[in-house]
Amino acid sequence: MDRTRRAEQAIAQCRVVVGYRPYLENIRDLTEGKEIVSSGMTQEMDRCRAALARARDGETVAFVSSGDAGVYGMAGLAIEMAAAEGGHVPIEIISGVSAANAAAARMGAPLMLDYACISLSDLLVPWDVVRQRVEAVAVADLVAALYNPKSKKRVKQIEEVAAIFLRHRPGTTPVGVATSVGSEEERIVLSDLEHFLDVEMNMRTVVIIGNRSSKMLDGWFVTPRGYKV
Repeated sequence: MDRTRRAEQAIAQCRVVVGYRPYLENIRDLTEGKEIVSSGMTQEMDRCRAALARARDGETVAFVSSGDAGVYGMAGLAIEMAAAEGGHVPIEIISGVSAANAAAARMGAPLMLDYACISLSDLLVPWDVVRQRVEAVAVADLVAALYNPKSKKRVKQIEEVAAIFLRHRPGTTPVGVATSVGSEEERIVLSDLEHFLDVEMNMRTVVIIGNRSSKMLDGWFVTPRGYKV
């Protein structure tokens, strides 16, 4: 699991640590002797409210989210809720290693040029909006890093996304599928746009779809920057 030194130091300076249970398990070595406030999936607002309440009580609180706090993490929600509840709460946002960057490093260098991150979850964003964004990225020839591509109940979205990209890019376009990066269950599969749907995916998967210049080089997924090699 990739962690920044600054994030580790920040947690060490806190007495209270708030977060989603599985994420707190990943940093158990940093939280011994600290007060732990945890909750389950889809309870993000409850965790955020608890973190803000403890901070208003004068505690120094670490509010932990997965990957980068500013990329599908809780930093934005904390700021929104703090403003809505009124009263100043000092907030410091410490970036982590985003899932897209961690996955890309295991695949090669697929994000070496411009790219976009899109979550395929329609829990908070209507699917019509997500689909419009996917279409725009595909047309713009941006590399795409797709979060939350598939769950037990949500299986059609990634198929629709594949069809959209196939309208704009050849089936041979490299695609990387990374699941549970940095854990003992890590699985990295390199495929292409025509065949990547055959790879097992879940909510811990990041799918990276290359642009028209992306290629496979000696087993690495690379999007050239444009250097004359």
